[in-house]
Amino acid sequence: MSYRTAAPVAPVTLDDVRGAQKMLSGVARVTAMEGSRHLSQLVGAPVHLKCENLQRTGSFKLRGAYVRIAGLLPEQRAAGVVAASAGNHAQGVALASSLLGVHATVFMPKGAPLPKISATRDYGAEVRLHGQVVDETLAAAQEYAERTGAVFIHPFDHPDVIAGQGTVGLEILEQCPEVRTVVVGIGGGGLAAGIAVAVKALRPDVRIVGVQAEGAAAYPPSLAAGRPVAVEHPSTMADGIKVGRPGDVPFGIVGDLVDEVRTVSEDELSTALLLCLERAKLVVEPAGASPVAALLSEPGAFAGPVVAVLSGGNVDPVLMQGVLRHGMAAQGRYLAVRLRLTDRPGALATLLGVLSVVDANVVDVSHVRTDPRLGLTEAEVELHLETKGPEHCVEVGRALREAGYPVIG
Repeated sequence: MSYRTAAPVAPVTLDDVRGAQKMLSGVARVTAMEGSRHLSQLVGAPVHLKCENLQRTGSFKLRGAYVRIAGLLPEQRAAGVVAASAGNHAQGVALASSLLGVHATVFMPKGAPLPKISATRDYGAEVRLHGQVVDETLAAAQEYAERTGAVFIHPFDHPDVIAGQGTVGLEILEQCPEVRTVVVGIGGGGLAAGIAVAVKALRPDVRIVGVQAEGAAAYPPSLAAGRPVAVEHPSTMADGIKVGRPGDVPFGIVGDLVDEVRTVSEDELSTALLLCLERAKLVVEPAGASPVAALLSEPGAFAGPVVAVLSGGNVDPVLMQGVLRHGMAAQGRYLAVRLRLTDRPGALATLLGVLSVVDANVVDVSHVRTDPRLGLTEAEVELHLETKGPEHCVEVGRALREAGYPVIG
């Protein structure tokens, strides 16, 4: 199914993308294309991973940022540039500005992960922490641009940015000329729009599928309405595609050239991230894993060969720990249970003996004795267990109940 929209479209052409490719020569890497045997078996056709997580700064964002800044007039460069971002765009603007000799000021939320703040500074940008959410940070950056004359570098809503991101599409066709389906995550839409411009101009038969997180899926209602529609309070672990409203420029292109936009759940995102790490040996952030999540959710819906774009790999270690645990739980390989037992010497050892018999590995134990909900001789235990899959989880629960332990959560 093809979406069509009457929204005005800024002219981003194949020639623009090819010009961006020349501009990025020696700046952005031609990232690897890796085959995935596991995904290929699921889909029933070859599946390749386009590894933009291995791009300089850890994501595709360098491409668009560099093309946008390189296209500024000398007097605009002299005034400097400003951007707002929680991570990937910040690092892309910082490195691009450094390479071009332009001063960059990047506003980031106060709660941005420390590794991303540090990396942005290391790439040469002046970092200013402002606001708790990206919308507040964005407003501060725009106010700074108006006050100082610095050029605001939007993360996706500009033709030069879209042309830069479109170079990923040219590389896909060069590396996998037989491709039939390209799957790419969508936030504001810059990457999907750029890839669609490049791929559809050269191979109109290739199907382009966009993927959004369920809790931040602004494109489906926007495409249905024929105009960008904001989603209030977008929520997802995939901060790279956590955008509440499509960009005006990419929206028209996505509506004309992207064949389908799918959504994926948080469980599917975390499972996909875990698969990338275990099977492909690739560190990918949740937004970058969204195309893999779409393949896992309905593998028979994609004609192969398929190229899934892993858009970034800048995942905070704290988030990674939680996402991996979530992914293991979704696969039945991690189980958390709460139960009550009699508070007497040896009671915990007896409980652990039951778990040992069913071969459940105890990762963590929390033992609570003082709680108004507990009786005088009761204790509550929360156990975090490594398990072998859904059937093993059922076996563990059955063993606990048969041993007389009331499971309460």
